[in-house]
Amino acid sequence: MVYPMSLSVYLSPPTSVTPGSEEIAMTAIAVVTTVASRKDARSLARAIVEARLAACAQISRIESIYAWKGALETGKEYRVLFKTLDEHYAAVERAILDLHPYEVPAIHAFPMMHVAPAYAAWIEESVAA
Repeated sequence: MVYPMSLSVYLSPPTSVTPGSEEIAMTAIAVVTTVASRKDARSLARAIVEARLAACAQISRIESIYAWKGALETGKEYRVLFKTLDEHYAAVERAILDLHPYEVPAIHAFPMMHVAPAYAAWIEESVAA
């Protein structure tokens, strides 16, 4: 694939890293769950962000296909993605479990890699006690 010259600078590895950004970027995570309604998604997102367990929450509509109690199910859901720090995962998970309407909610996390230093710092500042 040929990229325009203006984009080629973005394809090169960085020549330097901002001091201290590695530690913050390594601890940033995205915690994900799903709910059946926009109302539940907003309620869950607002509660966790207001409690400063996550810096923000993003809500997106999705279609899920899954096995449940011996049957193949298909349904519209809302994915809620929380941006937080690894050290807050247990508290985020507890909050989701306490507030979630599902019998067995999906709760999982992904490490956020290569996070812009200023954005990583904002996440850390937003979840500080």
